[in-house]
Amino acid sequence: MTGRVSDAGLPLDGVRVLDFSRLLPGPWATQMLADMGADVIKVEHVEGGDPSRHNPPMAGDTSVYFRSVNGGKRSLALDLRAEPSKAVIRRLFGLSDIVFESFSVGTADRLGVGYRDARALRPDVIYCSISGYGQDGPRSSVSGHDLIIQATSGILSPQPGSLPHFQAGDYSAASMATIAVLAALRQRDASGEGGHLDISMADSLVAMGAIALGPGLARAAGFPGEPRIEVWGANPRYAIYPTVDGRTVAVCLLEARLWRAFCEAIGRLDLASEDERPEQRHSSHGARGEEFRSAIASWCAARTAAEIDAVMRPLGLPVAAVATADEAVSDLHNRQRGIIAQGDAGSTPILANPLARAGLARPERSAAPALGEHNHAILAELGLNNERGHIAPSQGEDARTES
Repeated sequence: MTGRVSDAGLPLDGVRVLDFSRLLPGPWATQMLADMGADVIKVEHVEGGDPSRHNPPMAGDTSVYFRSVNGGKRSLALDLRAEPSKAVIRRLFGLSDIVFESFSVGTADRLGVGYRDARALRPDVIYCSISGYGQDGPRSSVSGHDLIIQATSGILSPQPGSLPHFQAGDYSAASMATIAVLAALRQRDASGEGGHLDISMADSLVAMGAIALGPGLARAAGFPGEPRIEVWGANPRYAIYPTVDGRTVAVCLLEARLWRAFCEAIGRLDLASEDERPEQRHSSHGARGEEFRSAIASWCAARTAAEIDAVMRPLGLPVAAVATADEAVSDLHNRQRGIIAQGDAGSTPILANPLARAGLARPERSAAPALGEHNHAILAELGLNNERGHIAPSQGEDARTES
């Protein structure tokens, strides 16, 4: 294990976060803040709570998805349209350093929980709005589900017709929101001022699209944009190949030294060239491309995934089986690194915070809360009794933009 940054406590000890967000980007970001020591109060509708509580697969009566992005928080179940709830929120605004929301644009203001409402009670509040396309612009009213964000960002174009297996739009916004809040806290330490952070899933993903958008950026400046970086399968040394046991392996042999080591390992040094140029690294390798592809495919097709791993891993070569979800969860490397941690008896394993190794996050995270689990404790902290804090059920809140 590498050295810890500090043993003086967690970075966000004493920071309170009021979290109106739900589903993925906001909750993942606020879980990161909770891991770093913040007291996160998750405000949920009294009827049903965060919709992700019902996302499959389930572990008993709890969503695995919900558990994975809401650990370490306290749940406060309210109806934001009810007057007693508004009194609770006003008190929480006055005590909160950070507020998160992911309502449709304009909904927070209509509910009386917008930036101006929070700032009136806490002038230095850091208020983070996460939405699909931001608080303004031609698409600002469009619901921000991950697939539509990926589609309009341009990163799906190299793979037309295929659906992504990773919620890049959601997690890019969650990461940007976390970074933004930490930077805003540091700025507030210096200036005493808070502010309104407008975090867009689309902005976040486009900003991370250097490879996919590279040809378009070049053409916008009057250049041809070709050849492009080949990371979508046209490069035979950066692709996926089937094995004899029905598995697939990822082959990542971009650098000339890795390619030469691989060729030596499979007895095909004739495929390696002493004068390979740096610009060939991310290319289709021209006339030799199909020769490379045939050699790699033949070698992989004659072996099991385990046999390939037994040859490649000792050489430090990046060729490995495409893991299933079950294999990744039980993987020895992941377990030893602590990124997959065993939860309490009978609970699902935990996707741990990688910052814990540096002492920047909790080494263990408490379980995601039941709906309204902390109502009594939070109301007591605010000086409210149960009768005054009880909120009568009503119709559901306006839709929020996450996926």
